[in-house]
Amino acid sequence: MHDRKQLEEQILQAIQSHHYDPMNDVLFKFIFGKVERKDITMDFLNSVLEPSLGHEIKDIRFLSTEMIPQNANEKLTRLDVACELDTGEFVDVEVQVVNYHNMGRRTLYYWAGMYLMNLLKGENYRSLRPVITINIVAFKLLPQEDPHAMYGLYNIETKDRLNKDLEIHFLEIPKFINKPVQEMTKMERWMAYFSGKLDQREREELAMNEAEISNAYDATKVFFQTPQERMDYLNRQMAIMDYNYGLQSAEERGEERGMQKEQDRMSALIRLLKEQGRESELFEAAGKPEMLQKLYREFHLIE
Repeated sequence: MHDRKQLEEQILQAIQSHHYDPMNDVLFKFIFGKVERKDITMDFLNSVLEPSLGHEIKDIRFLSTEMIPQNANEKLTRLDVACELDTGEFVDVEVQVVNYHNMGRRTLYYWAGMYLMNLLKGENYRSLRPVITINIVAFKLLPQEDPHAMYGLYNIETKDRLNKDLEIHFLEIPKFINKPVQEMTKMERWMAYFSGKLDQREREELAMNEAEISNAYDATKVFFQTPQERMDYLNRQMAIMDYNYGLQSAEERGEERGMQKEQDRMSALIRLLKEQGRESELFEAAGKPEMLQKLYREFHLIE
């Protein structure tokens, strides 16, 4: 594992030079999940959803991001950002930096949870409202070259769409090809923002052309001025870097079988900690192999 102090210094230096990760989920929720900044969220949602919705989103209402299970045996799920549109649709926005190779099923699980929970006792199926999921991912996932893909329920042969109740969008940020801001669509400008790879001049040009992206940059400055928020960001980044470093080291040693086993073990631990609302313990274990081993033993993932 990397030295924790060394990782922290690297991340702090990156922040000071404005090279931070907009897809860090702690930062993402701060910017896109707050009522006081809902105009930023609406602007992003319109850039992705207006073509398929056929109308502009004019207001949203933030929802609880915890989907409480109906009984103790069911999984507790926490979403990144959840909201209800002014026209009644529900939207879940998720950012995913690490590829755990379960994105397809994971997004269906999240979608199904929101769909089931919007039907109240005594209501009939006509009361069900569409649920839309937007996944912003920091890795290549799908076969097409376009960074944006939308999935729904279609007849395989006729391409007829069953209904609009299921709509899932993927934004694969690594597939986005940077170009002059004036040539970008609104959605492409948001993807440029999420890429986190713009230099100072490009960021300034993007902010000049998109008011809400400018506001997102301003919110980032506020975020990093708050000690607790900054520490949460650091812990999250270190957990991601340690995870990726572990996979890279295993691959370099040619231990593919061991790497897959470790990846499966880590995925199981993440799932179990989330079920108990203990995700913060995973971040605390970043750079601390003995703490990670203790968690593995607690959940009987190792002997």
